[in-house]
Amino acid sequence: MSNIGFDYSMGRANLDRTTGIHYGVISQHSITQAWCDSAEPVYDKPEDENDDEEYFAEPIGWKVDDGEYHAIDCLDSDVMVLKSPYFTHAQFCSPCVPGAGNLECPMPNGVACYCFGHDWFDEGRAPYPVYFVSNGDEVPPPAKEGEQK
Repeated sequence: MSNIGFDYSMGRANLDRTTGIHYGVISQHSITQAWCDSAEPVYDKPEDENDDEEYFAEPIGWKVDDGEYHAIDCLDSDVMVLKSPYFTHAQFCSPCVPGAGNLECPMPNGVACYCFGHDWFDEGRAPYPVYFVSNGDEVPPPAKEGEQK
């Protein structure tokens, strides 16, 4: 694809205003094992709950907030990366997640968006180039078995 798409948020949503990097969206199916191993449930706490009472309910969502990544589930089966030490370039998402980058559609001249590192993928390589937020340098994927660096 050569078309970056359209920012349906007009620069007002799904964007880290501190860094200028957009949030990234990826299918849970692309990171199934890592998401299952890392995500924690999010519960809706009723307003009238006393602090000493326990509230048991079904989770209203899932999240990762481990100091390195901040990601939440979105739509029916996607994950939105809100903070990461890494970014890539991708096409804008459709109107479903205005302003975010679609990590399933990487493109060299696309919008900068947060992403997961290589270790989140079963093959040990992200399906897109990965760059450090701190300095913009590319993070090389690990060498494949039998491949020299």
